[in-house]
Amino acid sequence: MTSTSASAGALLHHVRTGRARSRAELVALTGASRNTVSARVDELIAAGLLQEGGRGGSTGGRPPTLLRFNSGAGCVLAVDLGVTSADVAVTDLSAQILSTVGHPIDIADGPDVVLAEVDRLAQKALADAGLTPADVCAVGVGVPGPVEFSTGRPSHPPIMPGWHDHPIPSAFRRYGCPVFVDNDVNVMALGEMGVGGSAQDVLVVKVGTGIGCGVIVDGEVYRGAQGSAGDIGHIHVPTPDGRTVLCRCGNENCLEALAGGGALLRDALEAGLPVSSTREVIELAAQGNGPALELVRRAGRTIGTVLAALVNFFNPHRIVMTGGVAQAGAPLLAGIREAVYGRSMPLAARALEITVSDAPDLSGRVGAALMAIQGYLDEDSVHQALAR
Repeated sequence: MTSTSASAGALLHHVRTGRARSRAELVALTGASRNTVSARVDELIAAGLLQEGGRGGSTGGRPPTLLRFNSGAGCVLAVDLGVTSADVAVTDLSAQILSTVGHPIDIADGPDVVLAEVDRLAQKALADAGLTPADVCAVGVGVPGPVEFSTGRPSHPPIMPGWHDHPIPSAFRRYGCPVFVDNDVNVMALGEMGVGGSAQDVLVVKVGTGIGCGVIVDGEVYRGAQGSAGDIGHIHVPTPDGRTVLCRCGNENCLEALAGGGALLRDALEAGLPVSSTREVIELAAQGNGPALELVRRAGRTIGTVLAALVNFFNPHRIVMTGGVAQAGAPLLAGIREAVYGRSMPLAARALEITVSDAPDLSGRVGAALMAIQGYLDEDSVHQALAR
């Protein structure tokens, strides 16, 4: 959204993201006339999307009346679908969570079974928030596989058997509102950027059952030509010991097959560790268990070799690690940093930050909400709403 546009949607965006707090600031930001800005702000107030309240600081004349986005003008459903769990949140139009419920699932049970469970969770979340289906303005869904963003249909997802080309938006028909579906990592990347967004170039790397990367360019999710940008889990990685590991996609030595959650558990069992889940491997590492620490660090180094190539190619401001395995924290980060800083060109790595997400378990739901809100409040949609 360009700062020179003075459409109602653009003005709403500036207030919603905190870039402007008064009519005067909107005039300064857009270069539009005071009359134009005032007329459009009045339309947005009449539509219930903006509110007036309080006075700003004076610079000599009368203090300006402050504007704020009315985040209570509706709600959105945010769905975070994982391989083993479904989480559904109801949020206001600032992505503040009003209620959230989750339940274990198996994504391989297929769309009919899983989306019926999501529908049950959505109704419960709405009831918990004291809201009804009529209050829902938009739905956002993140899924663990490639998605054709324009249609909301998964495309040959390796860890979602039975989901190829399924029209996910049709499961939410009862709400009579727009439904947005994207790959879970793109959704998490939006969650990491937050309501105010960012003007930076960022890689958000999810390490869970699978491995994926959300690519943020100038603060916007970059999806590529068909929506599959950032699918780094299936980049080929040579192993130092020459071993070959078959990936679920059918190829050998994919990053995911060597350093994803399943790989971590497989290697821990081969090393004789008393574990039955990836989470237990991470807990052992957190307790200082030597073999578990080394496995996590080794996974970090493997991931880091791929990220080093991405850093040389893309030169991001920062890399944010998220997902279940990223909760291993320090040892994983140590391995990643060792490989990235060791293999990246000095200029690309000079100011690079590599961090773990502050809220890896929440970013999927917050991102799904933000995706729905952005779609619901884009320039065209706001223009149509005001015209009605």
